Amino acid sequence: MATPRLSDLENEAWQGFLYAHDRIWREIEAGLGPLGVSMAEYSVLSLLGRAGRSGMRMSELARDRLMSTGGLTRLADRLERRGLIERRRAAGDGRGYVAVLTADGRNLLRKAWKQQHADVRRLFLDRLDDDDLRDLTRIWSRLDPENDEQAGLR
Repeated sequence: MATPRLSDLENEAWQGFLYAHDRIWREIEAGLGPLGVSMAEYSVLSLLGRAGRSGMRMSELARDRLMSTGGLTRLADRLERRGLIERRRAAGDGRGYVAVLTADGRNLLRKAWKQQHADVRRLFLDRLDDDDLRDLTRIWSRLDPENDEQAGLR
C-alpha cells in the first residue's frame, strides 16, 4: 500500500514551519548560551518565574513542559545543584514537591528573559504584523490537542 504524499502546498507549509522553528530555536538558544542556560532549563525557569514565589508542583511543571516526570526530575536536579531552584514538600498534601526559584534563579531569569524577548522580537515578532499574529494565534489554537475532542478528532 502506497503512503499518500503531501501536496506541494502541504509540503511547503510543513517544511517552512520546520525550517523557521529550527532556525529561530537555534538562534534563541545561542543567545542564552553566554548565560549558561539551555532552552530546556530556560523554559522551566520561565514557568517558575511566571508562577511567582509559591512555585509550581513538579507534576505541573512536567505537564506544562511536555516532559516525562523522570526527565524533569533530572533537569531539576541540575538546576538545584546550580542553586537556581529549590524543591520543597507541597504544603497542601505533603506528597508531592513544589519547585521555586531561588534569588540566584530569579536574577538569572531576568537576564534570560531580557535576552530571549529581544531575540524573539528580532527573529519573529518584528517580521509580522498584527494580522499575521492573529492568524498564527488562531492556527496554534486549532493545533492544540485539547481542541481535538471538540473537533471530533479523538
